[in-house]
Amino acid sequence: MATIEECRAALGKLSDNMRGAEGEARAAAAMDRSVSCHITDLDVTFAGRLTGGRIEVDDTRPGVPREKAQIRLAMAGDDLVALVGGDLNFATAWGSGRVRLEASLLDLFRLRKLL
Repeated sequence: MATIEECRAALGKLSDNMRGAEGEARAAAAMDRSVSCHITDLDVTFAGRLTGGRIEVDDTRPGVPREKAQIRLAMAGDDLVALVGGDLNFATAWGSGRVRLEASLLDLFRLRKLL
């Protein structure tokens, strides 16, 4: 089971990957939205913003998100680490229910270019 520190590092790596994106993915990463990532097996939520092509984590709280972010992810810590490490395909994980992604329809269309 991934630790909180490993999950935070994975979010940092994801943020770095997004900053290096090109083309349509770069445009999608440039959104300005509130973001939350609930790590289900640790029952902790990372909350912050997607802004300037990066994810900035402002807060880590126990439990489910207290406020509804514009982009909401939920998954096990090991799945987050595997996704960012390239060992787990997002579409497969999302289709099987291992990863939950909730956002507006417009944001989902933009995010698909990143994922």
